[in-house]
Parts: sequence; structure tokens; C-alpha cells
Amino acid sequence: MKCQLGKMTAILLSVTFISGGPVLAAPTKVETRIGTLEFTQDFANGYPTDATVKKVYDEMDFQRASQAYMWSLPLVSFVNWQLVQNKLFNAKNGQLLYINDYDERLAMLTLNATTPYVTGFVSLQESGPMVVEMPRGEVRGAASDMWQIQMTQLTRPGKYLFLGPDQQLPIGAEDDGYIITHSPMNNFFVGFRLMSADKKARDAILNKVKIYPFSERKNPKQLKPIIPGAKKWKARQPRTMDYWEALSTSINREPVREMDRYFMAMLKPLGIEKGKPFKPNARQKKILMDALLVGEAMAKVNDHSKRLKKAHYRDDSHWEFATTANWDSRTEYYQELDGTAAWLYEAVTNDQSMHGQETGWGQVYMSAYKDADGDWLDGGTDYVLHVPANPPAKTFWSVSVYDISSRTLIDNKTQRGDVTSLQKPALQKNKDGSFDLYFGPEAPAGKETNWVQTVAGKAWFPYFRLYSPTQPFIDQTWILPDFQKAAKKADK
Repeated sequence: MKCQLGKMTAILLSVTFISGGPVLAAPTKVETRIGTLEFTQDFANGYPTDATVKKVYDEMDFQRASQAYMWSLPLVSFVNWQLVQNKLFNAKNGQLLYINDYDERLAMLTLNATTPYVTGFVSLQESGPMVVEMPRGEVRGAASDMWQIQMTQLTRPGKYLFLGPDQQLPIGAEDDGYIITHSPMNNFFVGFRLMSADKKARDAILNKVKIYPFSERKNPKQLKPIIPGAKKWKARQPRTMDYWEALSTSINREPVREMDRYFMAMLKPLGIEKGKPFKPNARQKKILMDALLVGEAMAKVNDHSKRLKKAHYRDDSHWEFATTANWDSRTEYYQELDGTAAWLYEAVTNDQSMHGQETGWGQVYMSAYKDADGDWLDGGTDYVLHVPANPPAKTFWSVSVYDISSRTLIDNKTQRGDVTSLQKPALQKNKDGSFDLYFGPEAPAGKETNWVQTVAGKAWFPYFRLYSPTQPFIDQTWILPDFQKAAKKADK
């Protein structure tokens, strides 16, 4: 009995009854990194207030949208490119773009300024299994899915047959000598560089490339490549709601990868759902636009100030390896989210040939964002890059300059964005066979051939490319120095 009276006394001391109902303790405020959260009692025992419920859901959806931006960068880059290309040029299924002039390259992420590019998109859903015929010749390229993961290289001459996720191998295809690839997606990308220095040879190869439905193999139609010309367009991730429109478009037309099912759940409260049109309300639009800004800020930090082991060149260097994820973005235990986002925020496609620092063949891509002093590269400052003698590349080497905002070749008055071992007139050499290259608003007197003009008020970054790297690069007996401020180099 005494025990029961003690319990009742405790209850009466903690709760006072007014008009038949209890008066609970005053709400408790909790300070967090997202601001003040309020609960009906203490945090452990109380319910969230209505204001806290709204705040937490807004924050949860915002965080998910920001991470969805990082995750979807490669996909949206390709999907938006395809949508813009089809709309602007009325490109047919499998029709190629031939990109050669400097101003044409300003549409696409970090193209080199030396070799012509040939690019196109294929919809297997639209026309069934498709054939890509590649002739003999100096070609480097691959077919990639819309996540920019290589499906097959296209360097070997022959007839490549691509099948969609639900498409069966046509009877007799194996016997006819097709190189067969099963695409995990209904859409895919074809891209290659024409490597010959001879224009006639390049044109001959291009004119022999054919892309057509397997059903038309007995009499395939030849689609003439499109030359973009003076049309202005952007083949990259947009900074508007078009980003999320492109993501929704892809989700609705492609199978969902098993690894992406959690992202599908996170996108649903944001109005992006498979099988449904994208019609975000005002709340969703605001969250998605905020996430675009923060998501790209994450992408910039992740790219320009990498914490990725695979980016490491040397402890004493500000140069990095730009290809920071395996060609298929896979490791033993995880998908390389940050490495893939770092590379494909500023570039396109990731195939085996782009990892020359590991393979000893293909290409090497090195990037830098800071000079020897650790300062960010600036368009209003003059720099010198000393390239030691005998740059280790069998085919050619180049240094290209890109605008930070667009990640495309720099749009300067000279309409020239690189210096290369293939250029004419040739680069000026030092007596020891090395090269001094100049980057800044004005050319040093008499050094115009070795100079790229930068634009004051705009940040920039370079790629140092080695096509077919040789052993001195692999074993680092040949080392690439940092950019030096020109005034400092002159003082030495």
C-alpha cells in the first residue's frame, strides 16, 4: 500500500490536472547544425513540434537532393547532351556529330584542341538492335552507357552489334562475325577521336563509319555526320531545373539499376519517380534549386581540392591524375562515387584507355588548379610551365586550358586553347630540348607560339595530356614541374 501511495504522489507532483487534461512540461529546444529543433518535452521523451517536423523534412529532402546531384552527374551530363543535340540539330537515331573547329569544341567538356571528335547517341528502344561499323584507321574511342561507363572499345575494325536490356540476340548474328555487346541501358553513347594528322585520311575513315538498325543490315542508310558550325549550345550539366528534368527523363526511359534503388526512394518525395511525369510543386522546386547550388559546390570542392588517393601524382607537386575512378567506377566493396563525380564533373567518358598512368598505354590526363606557391590559377596572372626535354609520349603531348565555369576550352580572343607537340609552327625549344610554355593575358615578346591567352577575371585549369605514354613517365624518371608565376621565374 505504501508503495502505491508513493507512485501516486510522484504522479501528482509531476502533472497538474486542469479541465480534465494534463499540462505537460514546457517544450525543449535542441541546438543542432541545422538550427533549433523543438520537442514537446525533452528530446528523448518528447514529440517534434509541427515547425520541427517541417524543418526536418525540408532538410532531409535537401540533403538527399544534394547527394543525388553528385550521384547523377555522369548521367545528366550525357542525357542533357543527347536532348539538346537532338532538339538543336534534329539528329536522327545514331547520327554523328563531327567536331573539328575551335568554336565547335566550346560546347563540350574538356575536349582537346588537337584531334577532331566524332560523337553520337543511339536509342535501342527506338529501333531495336543497332550496328556500328568501324573501318580500319587511326581511331581511339569507345561506346559507353549513359552513366558514362565503357561497354566496349571501338578501336578494332569490324561490325559491332548492340542489344538493349530486353533484346534477344538475332538468329545468325554470331555466325556473321558481329562483335556483340549487351547494353544495360536503352540509350548509349558513341565517341571517338580521329588520330591521323592527314585530313584526307580522317575524312576517309569518317565516311566509312556506319550506324544503323540490325533490321536494315542488308541495305543500311548512311546518315551524313552533322557539323555543328556556328550554333551555340551546351553539352554539359545545366544549372537550371533542366538538370532534374533530364534526370527524370532518364529514370523513366531506362531500367533501374539494383544499386540505385535507394536513390529512387530518396528522389520520390522530390517529385522524381519512375512512371510519373516530373511536375514539382513550389516547395520541391525550391529544394531542388537549392540542392543544385550546394550540389555543384560539393562537386567543385570534390574536383578541385581532391582527397582521393588515385589523384596523387607526387608529394611535391600540385599536378594530379584527372581520371580518379576506375573505368567501371567499381572497387571490391563500393562504387567510386566521389572519384566518378570528380572526373565526370569536368570531363566526359571513362574508359580503360584513359588510365595510361596505370596501364602504360592509351592516354594520360593530368590536371592542376594551383601554382607552385599553392595559389589558385588566375586568368589575370602570367605563368610559365617548364616542360623538360623528351616529353614521354609516343604519339603527341599537349597542354590545354579550360574555363572553370564551363569546363570547356577557354573562350579567348585568339581562339586557341592549347600548345601541342603537333602544332605548326612548332613550339620553340630551349637548347637542352626542353620547352617553356606561357599562360597569361598577354604574350611574352617573341613567344607567341608557346603561349595560351587567359582571361582576366576568370579562373582556369589545364590538362597535360600524353598520348601513348612511355616508361619515363610511368617510373617518374621524367617529372612535370608546377606552374610558376612569371615574375618569380624571371627573378630566379
